[in-house]
Amino acid sequence: MSAPLTLTGLFLYPVKSLGGYAVPEAGVTARGLRHDRRWLLVDERNRFMTQRQQPALALLAVAPAHNGFLISHRQRPDLRSLFVPLEATPERTLFVTIWDDMAWAWRGTPEADQWLTEALGRPCKLVYMSDMVRRDVEPDHNPEGQLVSFADGYPFLLIGEAALADLNTRLAQPVPMNRFRPNLVFGGGAPYEDDAWEQFRIGETTFRAVRGCGRCVLTTIDQHTATKSPVGDPLRTLATYRQAGNSTLFGQNVTGPGQGRVRVGDALTVLSRK
Repeated sequence: MSAPLTLTGLFLYPVKSLGGYAVPEAGVTARGLRHDRRWLLVDERNRFMTQRQQPALALLAVAPAHNGFLISHRQRPDLRSLFVPLEATPERTLFVTIWDDMAWAWRGTPEADQWLTEALGRPCKLVYMSDMVRRDVEPDHNPEGQLVSFADGYPFLLIGEAALADLNTRLAQPVPMNRFRPNLVFGGGAPYEDDAWEQFRIGETTFRAVRGCGRCVLTTIDQHTATKSPVGDPLRTLATYRQAGNSTLFGQNVTGPGQGRVRVGDALTVLSRK
């Protein structure tokens, strides 16, 4: 008999495409875990920046702090850590572009822009998504009118420990879970069994698995050194057995109820299957 399904990891990424950190519990909001990906880096044209084009973003580690978080550079001890509050104030605004979406955002401080520009060696600005901004989950998979933060397309990403263990048996060099940047990690069950899930509950909070998450080159970037895998793994290996159309799948894109709270150790119960 397989082990019961349990939430074994919860991860926040306050700034899209920067480092994340584990938390023992988190609030669930309409856009994802509370404080997840509400900040974003944009370039001179106010277009979003990610590790896809700027692998050096992986070198910016994020750690929790009182009422905010600290950003530090993994290879630049000369740069003192930057404190960023969990929420911004609406002193300055601008329109930003993320994928095909345009949204207005609140500016961070000039000091934050200066620090990040120095850390990355190119001009950039830090911006924040307020609760007044509406950015919808892609319409073809969004009958409930769900919202999303600055995450790629969905409020939550779910991955099973068994799936990563299975992938690592196929790789010459095993990779850690942080290559895939999940919010919700569960233990127990068979590899990829979440492919068939629809509704599931973590503790008292109900979620919906919408579709498999198509993976990109970011999975080939070491999250501590910002170096790319010379052989293109794990993406190359995943493509040999997790291909669906033009996408290489690993993990589930998930929407939620808009409110609730989840904790590491909560039971995960599958309510319905596709």
